[in-house]
Amino acid sequence: MKTYCLEITGDFACFTRPEMKVERVSYDVMTPSSARAVFESILWKPAIRWHVEKIEVLKPIRWVTIRRNEVGAVVSVRNAQEAMNKGAGNLGLNIEDERQQRAGLFLRDVTYRIHAHFELLPNAGENNTIGKFLDMFERRAVKGQCVNQPYLGCREFACDFKLVDTTKPQTATIAETRDLGWMLYDMDYANAADPQPRFFRAQLDNGVLSVPAWNSEEVRG
Repeated sequence: MKTYCLEITGDFACFTRPEMKVERVSYDVMTPSSARAVFESILWKPAIRWHVEKIEVLKPIRWVTIRRNEVGAVVSVRNAQEAMNKGAGNLGLNIEDERQQRAGLFLRDVTYRIHAHFELLPNAGENNTIGKFLDMFERRAVKGQCVNQPYLGCREFACDFKLVDTTKPQTATIAETRDLGWMLYDMDYANAADPQPRFFRAQLDNGVLSVPAWNSEEVRG
């Protein structure tokens, strides 16, 4: 299967650690799920699934603390159900009443090269071929087209992207090697009613984070 490479850049990024419940704290490096979302923002179809292979860090890992406003509540599920049953109801949420100011530890001035390929799912259908989706992705990526604006962990942290020709010389990755600890890989939707997070032991090797296969023993629930 053909592997594609995208170079993505952004002023800020936040790949939130799930163990931080109140204030957001980012992982040191982009997570596989965030990298997958960038590819999906260019081409997503029910017939394919993207698999991230590696993430290359091109700029030093730098941090910034930002205080920002967040909404501390969501619309009540009960109110939504009652409105659906009655055909009317109050689903409004007053932001001024629910506004909370929180600090976050984010990454700044980031650049990554992310490598991924997609697989054709068994239920793709006869009209959906690998060649068809390869052409679609390449055409969109070369033109800078996307279904939705890709972002780096949080939607307000939009990023730019470009398709990389890996046969040509590329910018070197950072010369940093260290254990990043347990990192969120992605969510497991085998049970759609109760999706579960899965993790892997992340290791940065001279600026390169290798991502194991989803079904490997390295990925744990």
